[in-house]
Amino acid sequence: MNPHLRDVAIPNDWDRRGLPGWSYHSAALLELEKEHVFRNHWQIAGHVCDIPNAGDYLTMDVIGERALIVRGKDGVVRGFNNMCRHRGSRVVADSQGNCKNALVCPFHGWVYNLDGTLRGAARPRSFPDLDKTEFGLMPLDLEVWMGFIFIRFRNGGPQPSVAELLKPIEPEFAHYNAADMVPSWGIWTQKTPVNWKSVRDVDNEGYHVAMAHPALQDLYGATYFDEPFVNGVSRSFATYNPHAGRRWSVKNYVKIAPEPAHLPDYLRKAWVYYGIFPNAVLSVMPESVQFYQEFPLSTGETLLRGAIYRYRDESREQAAARYLSFRIDRDTMSEDVQLSVWSNESMLSEAFEGFYLSDLEYGVRTHHDHLRRQIPVLGLETAPEEKDMWNLNDALRSRS
Repeated sequence: MNPHLRDVAIPNDWDRRGLPGWSYHSAALLELEKEHVFRNHWQIAGHVCDIPNAGDYLTMDVIGERALIVRGKDGVVRGFNNMCRHRGSRVVADSQGNCKNALVCPFHGWVYNLDGTLRGAARPRSFPDLDKTEFGLMPLDLEVWMGFIFIRFRNGGPQPSVAELLKPIEPEFAHYNAADMVPSWGIWTQKTPVNWKSVRDVDNEGYHVAMAHPALQDLYGATYFDEPFVNGVSRSFATYNPHAGRRWSVKNYVKIAPEPAHLPDYLRKAWVYYGIFPNAVLSVMPESVQFYQEFPLSTGETLLRGAIYRYRDESREQAAARYLSFRIDRDTMSEDVQLSVWSNESMLSEAFEGFYLSDLEYGVRTHHDHLRRQIPVLGLETAPEEKDMWNLNDALRSRS
């Protein structure tokens, strides 16, 4: 089978410039990104196996928003703003846990049912006109796809449903039975001292693998290719090199990793990465599935977040392979952080004249093009005044 899902031709005369350097260090632009990119696009909150029982919950605090995902008594997974309707306190404070039969605000004791409806306020006589229906938790758009929980902080947005958005990759991804997987080591977070776009720029191309990632080059460098972003989704694919094994982790991974019978032949020795605009990746390997994403904390700091999921009936060989692939990924992430720091800091120099992208970096350009469609001020090579950024962008949006 052809490992390509979409044969996207790279234009002969495409614009090889990336986003302007000023856009990686502008506080005003960051507010536009939060508004037009992060709040109104789908974000991965976790997996249904992270909250298997009624009352189980997980939270996600990003870009000034607080999400609460909880499984109801009816088994339904729902998403809410983690914000009490009384004074705005967090309804739950931990990142993950179980609230048994109800959600109780730790500030004044307002009680919410697991479906988000208000059960009652503490000292209810002090609220003679309280409408319990009106004062339920504020819901978030939520959709479960192949076991992964997607939320959207602003109801509605420029993207279609998750099912429609990910329809191009669904037949291939379905082979992994991800909905039936269980957690490996839980959801992790890590901070890195760069703009979030620098993280994504490094991840959106494999041109640097041969030079910067010895383990990945050893494992699959000869076969790796990228398919650029089309309608919000990209894909990268690689199979093990015939003579992989110069490095200890790669040698043992290739030796141990099973070739699951439920996968078609072309996926049994493959690592596949599915990019989801604006900031997420679903990554599949024969022994596991994972997600990772990044969120801006400031113009110069980014929160990385992700989790690895394993087969419920995992064999010893699968467990060992999962550990070894984690080692390879861990080293790769450390290498990418350093690369993104160097690239990001260069944009503060007067000598920086912008990107000049290879055909092998067309995925970077297509991601940038998606960003430009949401924030047209990104098309300006010269930085606008910070105080004018929002109004100028609104004016450009109205023309498009």
